[in-house]
Amino acid sequence: MFNKTIEEFTRLTASKAPVPGGGGVSGLTGALAASLAEMVTSLTTGKKKYAEYEEEIQAIMQEADALRSALLNSINEDAEAFAPLAEAYSMDKNAEGYAERLEDCLRVAASSPFHILELCTRVIELNERLAVIGSKLAVSDAATSVMLAHGALYGAMINIRVNTKLMKDKEYAEKLDNEAEELLNKYARRALKCYKSIEKRLSDG
Repeated sequence: MFNKTIEEFTRLTASKAPVPGGGGVSGLTGALAASLAEMVTSLTTGKKKYAEYEEEIQAIMQEADALRSALLNSINEDAEAFAPLAEAYSMDKNAEGYAERLEDCLRVAASSPFHILELCTRVIELNERLAVIGSKLAVSDAATSVMLAHGALYGAMINIRVNTKLMKDKEYAEKLDNEAEELLNKYARRALKCYKSIEKRLSDG
């Protein structure tokens, strides 16, 4: 899925095709956020002004690249997780084992956006540091990155809920919702705070 061109991906998203949907697009958005974070490190590394942070910048660069790759893979993972759920929906609801199969499929389908959410929280954490030690010439890209990750959090969250609301195991569904909600609330605030800190750094001259 992620090997498609931008034009192909967006056209497919706009179509009636079941994937990519909100989960896959959230994964792509997170991957773009990670890419921009890595771009900031690429424009900071080797600069004398930021030499004291060189080792840390290199470490962030490597992690941002790993996050970019993981979030790209999440696009395929999300599509693969949805396929058995779509198949289950087409089954006879009175068929033996239908309820159990649907429940299993819903858990798998919810796990993919939860993984995207977790990955995006780390992208936000990297940008919090880049807001301080990243090259001032590139720090606006860190601001863009952190807000893309912010949006991806919400996209992932709603795609968790669309599955948990259908689960029969309400205890499991509530636990997953609560874990996701806690991460969302915490990191949405941190993303906005990071963005504001970058605005201040730029305005301070």
